[in-house]
Amino acid sequence: MEKAAIRVGWIGTGVMGKSMVGHLLTNGYQMSVYTRTKAKAEDLLARGAQWQDIKEIAQQSDYLFLMLGYPHDVEDVVFNKDTGVLHHMKEGSVLIDHTTSSPGQAMRIHEEALKRGVGFLDAPVSGGDIGARNGKLVTMVGGDAESLGKSMSLLQCYSAEVQHMGKAGAGQQTKACNQILIANTMVGVCEALVYGHKAGLDLNQMINLLQKGAAGSFSLEKLAPRMLRRDFEPGFYVEHFIKDLGIALDEARRMKLGLPGLALASQLYQALSAQGFERKGTQALLLALEQMNGTEVKKYDI
Repeated sequence: MEKAAIRVGWIGTGVMGKSMVGHLLTNGYQMSVYTRTKAKAEDLLARGAQWQDIKEIAQQSDYLFLMLGYPHDVEDVVFNKDTGVLHHMKEGSVLIDHTTSSPGQAMRIHEEALKRGVGFLDAPVSGGDIGARNGKLVTMVGGDAESLGKSMSLLQCYSAEVQHMGKAGAGQQTKACNQILIANTMVGVCEALVYGHKAGLDLNQMINLLQKGAAGSFSLEKLAPRMLRRDFEPGFYVEHFIKDLGIALDEARRMKLGLPGLALASQLYQALSAQGFERKGTQALLLALEQMNGTEVKKYDI
């Protein structure tokens, strides 16, 4: 099918979703969008996207994408008795959920979609606002291979890598592993900055050097400079990260796993939220470490 004939719907144009829709528009797809605050989609509408309500998008879309905040948002958008998208999607269409949610929810949506002849992929992404803007997200997919094959050209518009991780729920399980890695790494980056500050090091020089060695990471390369600029605006919200870590902890308990690093990171982010920083970016964890140690890392003009 020609791109111009494919109807693509997108629900949720937040920090990352807006850029992802932008890449689809750039690639020639006809887009219909919905977000709770219409003003947040004005840039996309100016570029040719059409504004529709959830029911209309579901009825018309060949591919319908979700990029929402919480599992309860997904629950409502998918299963609401009046507007739930699964009640209105046409047979042969594909529902793709980019929300970081629970594996159990993904499996339930897959089962219900199957009954209606609708394909479903749980496809959380990693890369934050930077990856979304640059079209370099990593997309981890659970669901059937046929639905992924049909959807691959769309996913590749904003992904550097798309991999099929297994049956429904496997994408969400992979994202939990991703968040565990990020959480533990972020604690290490913040501790290193506080330590280096107290030791009198030039922190900009330090991170530029260490990112070239075994300690290198996305957090050190991309987020540590934001911390040094005292830029704590969100590429990914603290409150959403707390939700993600909670999902990982719930799954770990279900599998009878003890993950102390994950538990510690979750507690530190909970403390950060309690201080009023839940709408800041995940790099704001530095503020919690500073408060614990009665210090403030020097601001750098970089």
